[in-house]
Amino acid sequence: MTSHQAGFRISSPRGFLRIGRTVALPVRRVSVLTALLLSVLLAVAAVATLSLGRLGIPLADLAGALTGGAEGKNAFVLEHLRGPRLVVALGTGGALGLSGALFQSVTRNPLGSPDVIGLASGAGAGAAIVALLFPDTVPVALGALLGAVLAMALVYVSTGTGFRNPARLVVAGIGVAAIGTAITQYVVYAMERDRAAVLTAYVNGSLSARSWDDATTIWLVLLVVAPLTALIARRLDIGEMGDDIAGALGSGPRSTKTIAVVLAIVLSAGAVSVAGPIAFISLTAPQIAKRITRAAGPHLVLSALTGALLLVLADLCAQQLPLFDSLPVGIYTMAIGGVYLGCLLIREWRRGIL
Repeated sequence: MTSHQAGFRISSPRGFLRIGRTVALPVRRVSVLTALLLSVLLAVAAVATLSLGRLGIPLADLAGALTGGAEGKNAFVLEHLRGPRLVVALGTGGALGLSGALFQSVTRNPLGSPDVIGLASGAGAGAAIVALLFPDTVPVALGALLGAVLAMALVYVSTGTGFRNPARLVVAGIGVAAIGTAITQYVVYAMERDRAAVLTAYVNGSLSARSWDDATTIWLVLLVVAPLTALIARRLDIGEMGDDIAGALGSGPRSTKTIAVVLAIVLSAGAVSVAGPIAFISLTAPQIAKRITRAAGPHLVLSALTGALLLVLADLCAQQLPLFDSLPVGIYTMAIGGVYLGCLLIREWRRGIL
């Protein structure tokens, strides 16, 4: 049986990056070059975030500030304003990009992301309910996690086939997302004005006034989940060939999907807990990574890097564009993602997939 007959193709030269004796990550030359390019762009965007604008740290002082030599205004900007915000943006974007890659690998559908199938809305609703009913007693992160789990449970039951039917998954997810949004809006309406204003900014997705505690939260989630995704990366790669072939090769497609969905839920819930439901990063980042490399596979690392780059750039626009001062970063990602989703839906419809 040739690779074409099996329904997949082997792309450019590749090998495996081994971590210990149990982890072997498939690596392609184009993927390595793409990762390097994304890392350079991410570094440039990070420098721009810290240095541009009236409060920016001058480039001549930036290196010294980053190595502990910041004083006065530069120290305040780095330690309290832009430093935590940048670190949270990097972690949140990476978590959302990785979560989207996991979902799209499981569903084998470019629309299979936490945004479209209701995970982000469910997490936002859970966080809103906790903020309303248990203020200062139950962590918002716990409410986001429970909301995400409940949303995915509703989607799983509603489809009648679990996560196996991509079209049903999207339809059920849209319904669950609508319910989650309605709950969130009700909570905003029921809250006192001051608390509602804070929650409104949160549910739109915002990186303003982030703290080092927020940065610690999202990076702890990444440090815990990323190694676990590395453990199933090879099985996800095999799963791209289809459940029958993956089962014949002993990769356990059902257990792999379950683990991937759980990890994606934790990543998305962690992102929501620190920045709110930032839309469309998880949808667009894996697709951009895949189109750059033009190779099969879940592209976990590239999706995380792309997600981080997209969110840092969107937040840079939110901080520096004078016409939209203080606009939540989630509105920027929503506008970009809405256009992308429309183009993707048209493309999939023309191919007869939807």
